[in-house]
Amino acid sequence: MTGMPLGATIRRLRRTRGLSQEELARAARVTREYVTMIERGARRNPSLAILGRVARALGVPVGELLK
Repeated sequence: MTGMPLGATIRRLRRTRGLSQEELARAARVTREYVTMIERGARRNPSLAILGRVARALGVPVGELLK
């Protein structure tokens, strides 16, 4: 376990892939505001369904988000 918070992991992966929050949100079928909340840590426990959609949008397994 890296100890990196979920939001920081998602932000790092999103930026590495050159995606804006809006692009990630659209691909994961959530709002940009929701992505912002996750990345800032204001939404710490998104549902497994949403994590799955975010992971697919980022091209990684869900486990990669939870490391």
